[in-house]
Formats: sequence, structure tokens, C-alpha cells
Amino acid sequence: MSSKLQSAMESLIQVFHKYSSKEGDKHKLSNVEMKSLLQDELREFLAVSQDPMFVEKLMNDLDENHDGEVDFKEFVVLVATLTVACNNFFVGQTKG
Repeated sequence: MSSKLQSAMESLIQVFHKYSSKEGDKHKLSNVEMKSLLQDELREFLAVSQDPMFVEKLMNDLDENHDGEVDFKEFVVLVATLTVACNNFFVGQTKG
């Protein structure tokens, strides 16, 4: 039986490849695949932004090697950043 952390890692990998395999390079997320992933998996985070160019700006920020796509390493940076932000929010809520 996997630990919670192992299960979380497996889930990250599965979610990434579920979307990255839809078109083009099966090991990278295109703009369309990233938008689909965000809408399906992180809808609440996407809803926070009222900017219609949010996904494009996010892609540019994540696309470290400037190839127009997001690879798994770049995707993990997004998830880690969001996780840290959530942790900071909840820690802040419990103080006081």
C-alpha cells in the first residue's frame, strides 16, 4: 500500500499525462492542454483570475526553456507554488 505522499506523487504524474497525451508531444502540455487541465483540475484557482490572458501568461511564466509548452518539471513548479500558497493561507488562518 502506498503512503499518502506516494499516492500524491502518482496522482500528479497521472494528471499530467492525462492532459499531455491529448495532442502533439505526449510529454509536454500545449497551451490548449494546459487550459483544459486548469479548467478541469484547478477550476477554483482559474476562477480567481479575471484576466482572459491568464493561461497564456501562466504558460509564459512556467515555460522555462521557452519551447511554447510546459514539461513535467515546469508543471511540478506550478503545483509546488500553488501548494506553498495554500499552505501559507491556511497557516495564516490558524494564527490569531
